[in-house]
Amino acid sequence: MYQFDEARPTTHFLHDVAKGNIWDSKPVNVFGFNRNIGGVYEPIWNNSGSYTFPSSGLIMSLVSTSASDTMSVLINGLDINHQIITETVTLTGTVAVQTSLSFYRINSAVILSGLNVGNISISNGGTVYGFIEADSGTTQSAIYTVPENHSLYLFRIDVLSATANPNKYITFRNVVTSSLGRTLKVAEATFATSQVSFDRQVPFVIGEKSDFLFEAKSSSGENEVSIFIETILVRNS
Repeated sequence: MYQFDEARPTTHFLHDVAKGNIWDSKPVNVFGFNRNIGGVYEPIWNNSGSYTFPSSGLIMSLVSTSASDTMSVLINGLDINHQIITETVTLTGTVAVQTSLSFYRINSAVILSGLNVGNISISNGGTVYGFIEADSGTTQSAIYTVPENHSLYLFRIDVLSATANPNKYITFRNVVTSSLGRTLKVAEATFATSQVSFDRQVPFVIGEKSDFLFEAKSSSGENEVSIFIETILVRNS
């Protein structure tokens, strides 16, 4: 049983969530893409390589590799107290501009007009915390932190790769770190087909203030790997 807007109900719970009919829940779709998954685990995000979570709230710098990128970028993240914050920053091409808010976590970023010509980096002190690849318009990063007083419910996971060779395979896993520092590396799986899907009948729950990411590695060479995650963010009672 669930709560819904009596004036606009549907017969499908997930449809109601997407329409905004469920007062305490909203959909969160997480997309990740990495062109260079090699023989060592790394996050599925489009800047490739390892990812470091900030240890404090940071003023972020935004810059593009193209002078043509002068659109606004919406950053969605959390402050040091794991409260949801957002900020819109207008790019000035290859000249860096800074946020006015301090971000402890960046969950996503998206341009608000046009299409970015260059790569857009969101960073502090040379460390990249958000990355919008050229001609993409949004971050593609399977990296997310759950806000305070919320839980994240994972319903479906699809992992895809160009690898389709019985002698070559991709291994991926979910890494969850609580706010107290406990890290669990779970749901490890290996596949040698182009796609695997996990449609959970009972969703996997990630608690408040937890960092989670999906990472992958290859048995041979470098591979393109992408992931699509369907979740619902629910405010705790």
